[in-house]
Amino acid sequence: MNNDTTPFSVAVYCGSRHGTRAAYTAAARALGQAIGARAWQLVYGGGKVGLMGEVADATLAAGGRVVGVIPESLKKLEVGHLGLHELHVVPTMHLRKQMMAERSQAFIALPGGIGTLEELFEVWTWRQLGYHDQPIGLLNIEGYYDDLLRFMRHCVAEGFLSAQQMASVRVSADPVALLDEMATLAHKAGGADDYSRV
Repeated sequence: MNNDTTPFSVAVYCGSRHGTRAAYTAAARALGQAIGARAWQLVYGGGKVGLMGEVADATLAAGGRVVGVIPESLKKLEVGHLGLHELHVVPTMHLRKQMMAERSQAFIALPGGIGTLEELFEVWTWRQLGYHDQPIGLLNIEGYYDDLLRFMRHCVAEGFLSAQQMASVRVSADPVALLDEMATLAHKAGGADDYSRV
C-alpha cells in the first residue's frame, strides 16, 4: 500500500507485442494518457516494446510517474525502458510480480498473451485467497477478452469459481471509465495488503 506522498498507483499488464489491431495500441496510449493526466503512477513490466512501451510512453508524455520492473532474463527481449522514473531489474518473474503488486493500488490488464494472462490470474488468485482487496480491471478492447470471460462464467456455472470472485474483476472497453472505477473501488477497500505470503 502506498504512503500519502506517493501518487495513486496502477499496475498495468499488457503485451510486449502490438497485436494485429490498431485499436489495441490506441487503447494502451489512451490508458497511459489518462493515468498521466491524473498525475498518477504507472507500474508495469519495464519494457519499451509493444503495448508495454506504448502505455509507458503515453503516461510519461502526459506527466505521470512510471515505475518499471523487469527480470534480468527478459531485459534484452523486452528492451528495458531507460526513460522511466524507476527501472528495477530483478532476478525472477516471481519477484517482478510481487514488486509490481507491492507498488500498486489497482490492477488493469490490456490485451496480451500468456504472460499477461498469467499475471492477471495470479493477482486475481491472490485476491481470492485474501492477500489483497484491491480492484482488478480488464480493458476489453474490441471484444478481445469476450471468450475468456465466457469461459470464466462457465467456471462459475460448473461450481469452480464463485460469482463473487467473478464479479471482482471489472470489465470495460473505456480506459477512462475503468480508471475512475478502479480509483473508487481502491478508496473503498483501503487497509493494508500483505504480499509477504505469496
